[in-house]
Amino acid sequence: MSNPLLEDHHLPPLSRIRAEHVEPAVSHLIERNRAAIDDLLDSSDSYSWEQTLQPIEDLEDDLERCWAPVSHLNGVMNSEALREAYNRCLPMLSEYSTWMGQHPALYGAYRQIADGAEYARLDGARRKAIDNALRDFRLAGVALPPEQQRRYGEIQRRLSELGSKFSENVLDATHAWTREASEEELAGLPPTALASARQAASRVGREGYLLTLEMPSVLPVLTYCDNAALREEVYTANVTRASGEGPHGGQWDNSALIGEILDLRLELARLLGFDNYAELSLATKMAESPRQVIDFLEQLAQRSRPQAQREWRELGEFAREQYGVQQLNAWDVAYYGEKLKQARYRVSQEEIRPYLPVDRVLSGLFQLVERLYQVEVRELGDFDRYHDDLRLFEVRQEGAAIAQFYLDIYARADKRGGAWMADCRVRRQRKDGLQLPVAFLVCNFTPPVGDAPSLLTEQELTTLFHEFGHGLHHMLTRQHVAAVSGINGVAWDAVELPSQFLENWCYEPEALAFITGHFETGEPLPRELLDKMLAAKNFQSAMFMVRQLEFALFDFRLHMEWSLEQPPSVQDLLDAVREQVAVLKPPAFNRFQHSFSHIFAGGYAAGYYSYKWAEVLSADAFSRFEEEGIFNRVTGAEFRDKVLAVGGSQDAMDLFVNFRGREPDIEALLRHSGIAAVE
Repeated sequence: MSNPLLEDHHLPPLSRIRAEHVEPAVSHLIERNRAAIDDLLDSSDSYSWEQTLQPIEDLEDDLERCWAPVSHLNGVMNSEALREAYNRCLPMLSEYSTWMGQHPALYGAYRQIADGAEYARLDGARRKAIDNALRDFRLAGVALPPEQQRRYGEIQRRLSELGSKFSENVLDATHAWTREASEEELAGLPPTALASARQAASRVGREGYLLTLEMPSVLPVLTYCDNAALREEVYTANVTRASGEGPHGGQWDNSALIGEILDLRLELARLLGFDNYAELSLATKMAESPRQVIDFLEQLAQRSRPQAQREWRELGEFAREQYGVQQLNAWDVAYYGEKLKQARYRVSQEEIRPYLPVDRVLSGLFQLVERLYQVEVRELGDFDRYHDDLRLFEVRQEGAAIAQFYLDIYARADKRGGAWMADCRVRRQRKDGLQLPVAFLVCNFTPPVGDAPSLLTEQELTTLFHEFGHGLHHMLTRQHVAAVSGINGVAWDAVELPSQFLENWCYEPEALAFITGHFETGEPLPRELLDKMLAAKNFQSAMFMVRQLEFALFDFRLHMEWSLEQPPSVQDLLDAVREQVAVLKPPAFNRFQHSFSHIFAGGYAAGYYSYKWAEVLSADAFSRFEEEGIFNRVTGAEFRDKVLAVGGSQDAMDLFVNFRGREPDIEALLRHSGIAAVE
């Protein structure tokens, strides 16, 4: 059988990949790599980068070029057959990773090169790749006794399976709930949301309007629907997904998975000599200790919570005085928040959306990047695709192609929710030349309805810029070693710096002049509307800040305090964190943690604090542009060359200091968030 996953392509043949191709290709490449690596190590007792590590990187890249499109398709074109094939490969990949990490001869080869004369002659990227590899060998249990090594492998394999199952449960629970609604029930919804709900119904052969748990459906209901009972119904279905509560309670319940994941993470940490999983997590991050992370989050909470409490009181008073609502429920917050925002600033998302058609925003985004980094983005029309929504772009510098990226931005059935960037190809030196980076950029925006284009909300605008910031980190790297190219090798709590950094231009009038344009007339966002949007930018920003701190503290404390002997109640711990920092206490049936895929299925375990940690970096980095000009080409080139291009080849703090001239300060974040800069 011809297998497209085993063919050598610049871009993956996405439309030809079938579920039956996946397991044979992955199995073949793993077996080939094992044999080839052993042959390399057995053929000599004197090792070098060129003769040993470079060939191993080639082998690893072949496997990654096979797996990257499979993983992507599993997220955006999920089917039962592909899901089964994907899940069958997870144990094989986990076992292979453990075999690599615990390979004594391979560790010895790295150790020999690090201790030998060649190390000093290698460039910084190769030395950093070796240093990281030696650290990772230790974290993979290379020094453990055989029985503990075996147990380490079992744990990693099981955690891989559990993370995939957690994500599948959330996806299945999300897609299981729908609700037909009449136009009368949906009173208050803007025309764009009604049109989307009508289109959703039409797609499944129904009349009227159909609500789902996709975010483009949930958010308009919670924000605009006058029917409080319907808001409650949608809210309840959304916050009880994959739990024992709600309309599908117990059907895709992640409760047992959460407990097993936490047990295994703690056991893994103890195997490696750490007291808890939080300590293990920080072994590869900027933050130096759990205490430092807790202090950082609590300091932000201390600075933000008084203002958040004022914002919460103001919302309650407004709802009571203007609408006679004596008690705000969780499903009322967004609704009356929007009413207060409109009353205070005379602006709504629906007024802004006509000025944010997707193609105009993309054109503006690419123009912004050209101004900042002197690169050009062009769309390519002729390429292999798996869905009509998929688009392909090329990034050029001084007339030459330096990268490409796929863009898949609309919500649809069988597509995982959220937004993300993932590697398709990493920039590295191959035997046949330089491999250019290719990225997958994925969002879940409201699709076009009929002949009308997709019109973004302000939040979707910042989401697009955020993910493109990740993409630029991957695509503007100048590294040639895979292990430190793009986001590879970057400390996890610094990886959000380029993404959050790019969001700042969404609120700069000079940038919005060409990012926005009315979908009918092309007219940029009028100055009056722009002024209102900017005035409302930090509306309830402190409430948003403490909400994110709630997630981060819950995640970190959960992994720091979990016990095998006396496991705490996950719900009780979450409630305790809310008591400490939150201003809104959700109803008892809320099971947010059961769909918290970031920490149970997405790589952010004991790392969700990274969003706020990196937001401090990004706000402070942007403050240099505020000082020197937001389109200062010299400043932009320095950020490109001193941060983006360097990838993971230097420590994240060194990169920041090289660009900013000093270590980061939280004051810029508080100022950008409109939070009082006094304690």
